[in-house]
Amino acid sequence: SGTMAADTSTAMSGATMSGTMAADTSTAMSATTSSMTTTATSGAMMATDTAMAGMTAGATTAAGAGAASGPVDYSKIGKELADAFAGKYKGTKVSVLHGLTAVDEQNKFTATFKDFQAKTGITINLVPGSTTESINVKVTSGTVEDIVNFPQPGVMASYAKSGKVIDLNKFIDPAWLKQNYNQGFIDTNTVDSPSGKILGGVFERINFKSAVWYPKKAFDAAGYKIPTTWAEQQALMDQIVKDGDTPWCIGIESGGATGWPATDWIEEIMLRTTSLDNYDKWVKGTLPFTSPEVKHAFQLMTDIWFNDKYVYGGRKAIPTTNFGDAPTPMLQDQPKCWLHKQGNFITTFFEKNKPGVKAGVDYDFYYLPPIDPQYGKPVEYAGDLFSAFNDRPEVRAVMEYFTTYEAIQPWIKLGGGALSPHKNANLADYTTDLDRKMAQTILTASSVRFDGSDLMPAEVGSGSFWKGVTDYVSGSANLDQALSTIQGGWANVKK
Repeated sequence: SGTMAADTSTAMSGATMSGTMAADTSTAMSATTSSMTTTATSGAMMATDTAMAGMTAGATTAAGAGAASGPVDYSKIGKELADAFAGKYKGTKVSVLHGLTAVDEQNKFTATFKDFQAKTGITINLVPGSTTESINVKVTSGTVEDIVNFPQPGVMASYAKSGKVIDLNKFIDPAWLKQNYNQGFIDTNTVDSPSGKILGGVFERINFKSAVWYPKKAFDAAGYKIPTTWAEQQALMDQIVKDGDTPWCIGIESGGATGWPATDWIEEIMLRTTSLDNYDKWVKGTLPFTSPEVKHAFQLMTDIWFNDKYVYGGRKAIPTTNFGDAPTPMLQDQPKCWLHKQGNFITTFFEKNKPGVKAGVDYDFYYLPPIDPQYGKPVEYAGDLFSAFNDRPEVRAVMEYFTTYEAIQPWIKLGGGALSPHKNANLADYTTDLDRKMAQTILTASSVRFDGSDLMPAEVGSGSFWKGVTDYVSGSANLDQALSTIQGGWANVKK
């Protein structure tokens, strides 16, 4: 649902709402950020030293991650990473262009390099401002940083297609990648280039999207049980109606980006009702929106959204209710609606709109249950990937480092705004039960897929998809008309 400005009264046109969310959603993502270069060694926080305590990587061994995983031999990841920790690149510099604007997030990102810099002697220069526009200007002029942070794989793929992105398969051991990542994380970053398929990036941190939020205290008091199947999900909805209440809080209004929350619902249903191959074809445009598979996903969403007994305010309220305000009725002492499907960023709005609410007490989440059991327990995610634009040994070392849990471990220990995609993550490092449960759900997922609309070209993913689904929900188009409108967006995609 894309990078978000927190000011919900401001239209978020130009940002793709189905992608990575800033953890500090109270800070607006401005289109232009300071170009001031920040050295990762400066501005380290007092808390960082505490968080880093106990991280004692040896010269050739990664710091302990999961209790069962044990230490990792750096040479098994890539020659350059082992050489870096042996001090062979001491005195070199690597620049990283990132998209973080909130001070808290920048400090946490800075903290992730402290240990690496101290042990390798490589200086990491962090440069804010990785907007789509700024990346394009820098790549075109030949001034792009060594490593670029992309919130959307589709943008990275466009540079890979023109031969600008370095193939990570050339130096990162593929056996290590398979060992430490769910295959879906690798597949998302495997893209076309002039020389064939390449691994264009790796994920360092991710966000969890397959969550259904509920008012825990009231939910437990009512005697409701967490559903683990679609039949149980349906039974819970019907029981809430029988008890005289409304199950779902839903709102898709977002200024110029109205409609994006609906795309997440469709993506989640697609993952639960058809094959991963079909999901991937749909994202690439080879399985049309007018296909039976996509139409079926819309119909399942319709069964909930268009039933006024199931939605607070009824169908008519969905297009005009702001996405950040939609769950607020759920948090009242007597909930007016009980369920809200949204990514983990939404908790910032819980606290903004109902100050004092506590995670694990006033609210919690459960995993959106499978629909067709044959497709397992898929998870939809968004996240931050990193790609290399310059090929030097020290740059390779940093890219290899991103594939290890210890690269994100300091942020995890500081808490907030990040989940690790690495299989050897230590769940005990998470500072809240909520984050720990999300991380566990990701690590045990049968499959993972990136937010589909964020992988689609902007003409579709943040264009015709938003418009078509909004037209459908508002009643200005029927389902077939809406699906045709959305599919029509592909005709506008530049070849």
